[in-house]
Amino acid sequence: MRHCPAKGRQRYLGPMQGDVNELRALLASRHGILFAHSRDEARLLATISDAARDVGIPVWTWSAASGLRSEHSQAAQVNTDDLRQALSFVRDLNRPMVATLLDADQILDDPVALRILKEVAAEGMTNRTVILTGMPAQIPDALTGVAVTWSLRPLTRAEVEQHVERTVNSLRRSVRVTDLDMDRLVDAVLGLSQSEAERLIVREAVTDGELSGEDAERIHRAKAEMLSDDSPLDLMDAEVTLGDVGGLENLKQWLAVRGRGFEPEAKQFGLTAPKGVLLVGVPGCGKSLVARAIAGTWGMALAALDTSRLHGSFIGESEKRIKRALDAAEAMAPVVLWVDEIEKAFSGTSDHDGGASGRVMSVLLNWLQERPDGVFIVATSNDVTRLPPEMTRRGRFDEVFFIDLPNTSERLAILAHHLRSKNRDPARFSAQALADATEGFSGAEIESAITAALYLAFAEGAALDTERLVRELEQTVPLSRMRPEEIAQLRQWGRQHARRASAEDAS
Repeated sequence: MRHCPAKGRQRYLGPMQGDVNELRALLASRHGILFAHSRDEARLLATISDAARDVGIPVWTWSAASGLRSEHSQAAQVNTDDLRQALSFVRDLNRPMVATLLDADQILDDPVALRILKEVAAEGMTNRTVILTGMPAQIPDALTGVAVTWSLRPLTRAEVEQHVERTVNSLRRSVRVTDLDMDRLVDAVLGLSQSEAERLIVREAVTDGELSGEDAERIHRAKAEMLSDDSPLDLMDAEVTLGDVGGLENLKQWLAVRGRGFEPEAKQFGLTAPKGVLLVGVPGCGKSLVARAIAGTWGMALAALDTSRLHGSFIGESEKRIKRALDAAEAMAPVVLWVDEIEKAFSGTSDHDGGASGRVMSVLLNWLQERPDGVFIVATSNDVTRLPPEMTRRGRFDEVFFIDLPNTSERLAILAHHLRSKNRDPARFSAQALADATEGFSGAEIESAITAALYLAFAEGAALDTERLVRELEQTVPLSRMRPEEIAQLRQWGRQHARRASAEDAS
């Protein structure tokens, strides 16, 4: 079935009055430079146009593709494709105007363009304001004191509901709308621009000529994939649940209780949704597995922050990337945001990177303190000593758990799980012998030893048995014996500063 959605602005909500009022006040107070942030470029431009019209100032818009043009003219000014040329035109015109420069972050790497911009701002009494989009979350040092940041507020849930309702109603003439949960559909598109939300809904509708309750989950998944493409986030399949994790009973119990905080009744009870957890522990003891299992158990999307893609070579680029990643995570909600080995991204000094590490850390800490409901962060760390004290302070995370080397019962559970995954019956192995042989082993080391023993048995044309598995374990040197001082120090920190993830060993 072919369908062409209705054209025009009948489903577009337009600029919100609160945004218009706020921007109008900034323009009237003659701020020379504004950093504007929004995913919804159409709504941003409409808001600028309305606010400028209210104060009687004409609007000009620049892009690298179209040059600089007035809102009253279809023709661009000659020789304004280049950013320097466009800024020079704004400076030399010397009359009131709002100049919106789209995707203008290149200006930070051009000292001449930056100089011209500052000259424009220095003549603020002429009612000229330059609005730049695509800029870092924090104002660069070169523009401190002359620039301010401004963001379109996110659409409220009621506003998104209004837009979704209009979109669905426009589709009813062309597709079947059956068993549609409007609340789930609204949740699925929250955080997107109006045009993005409309495209996803229409796409699902025209795929099979039907818009149903099942489409909301696919739309949410498509939203997450779309947002992750534009940020240092990788969308992952959870694949496992907490039932696949051996031991860690204290942590599991805590997660079971906190997970109920996402239920609608929790808010009525006076609770806020849980914010996140920091998992500190010995390498190979299941921290990453737990992160995936939380998402799988709670039925939430899983987005992994790729810390290797955070830091850029240009001024302000690192802050821009972390802000883009966090904005994307908020838009994906409900979502589990997994930051693996967080110390590697945020523990560096600022001496060698021009202060980028410190600024990235500042952005993250502020977000951890104020992040909205619907984003549950799971941060893992193998070396908490490399984290700044602010990271582990109460309020950043709901709880800090220490995941120690598995105790006897946990090692047996891990052994049984991996043996069953290799189509071996755990009951055919000596539990006591394996428990003794795996003392000091992590879960990852146990899995690796089982794989190695299977290779040996296969090469020998024999069955995997207790003897061969114990022999392989005895030849393996676990990290706890390879680096005993480091492991002992980490375990000491865990006992003093964190909650135990495992229950006391009953064996």
